[in-house]
Amino acid sequence: MTGGPKDGEPEEEFLHSPFIRKQGNIYKPNNKDMDNDSLNEKTMEDIHTKEIDLVNRDPKRINDDVVKVDFEDVIAEPAGTYSFDGVWKASFTTFTVTKYWCYRLLTALVGIPLALVWGIFFAILSFIHIWAVVPCVKSYLIEIHCVSRVYSICVHTFCDPLFEAMGKCFSSIRVRMVKEV
Repeated sequence: MTGGPKDGEPEEEFLHSPFIRKQGNIYKPNNKDMDNDSLNEKTMEDIHTKEIDLVNRDPKRINDDVVKVDFEDVIAEPAGTYSFDGVWKASFTTFTVTKYWCYRLLTALVGIPLALVWGIFFAILSFIHIWAVVPCVKSYLIEIHCVSRVYSICVHTFCDPLFEAMGKCFSSIRVRMVKEV
């Protein structure tokens, strides 16, 4: 079962289509984009194995306005009330190093478990959205379409004549503003 008839042989008829057809393998059809098993075969990129950027860790800038807290943003001495220069330098170094290492320690201890929790949370959220929310909304839209037709017919049948008659009754009323001196 190789798909095509050999030279001089009549074409066989199958009750079901074989895996390899005249047009080529069903998984790699012969077309302009895929020639045989050549190197220009297209492959799908797997998002789970993509490389991460270790330099720019916030490419979408979601934390630009949230966590940019430096020493100057927290501690400042107004003119005339300066501490010793050595104290100021030691305070800066202490603040910066403490913030740096506490963040690293917290991410090492809590970051991976929280990544697991957030991964599970967003997986559940995606699952609920795909398998529950969207079908419910689509079902609601289909059902409400029928209700909207019935409602539209009722409004046109009962309300339109009433409002048209009221409009004709009140169409002869004229309002005139007179300014008193």
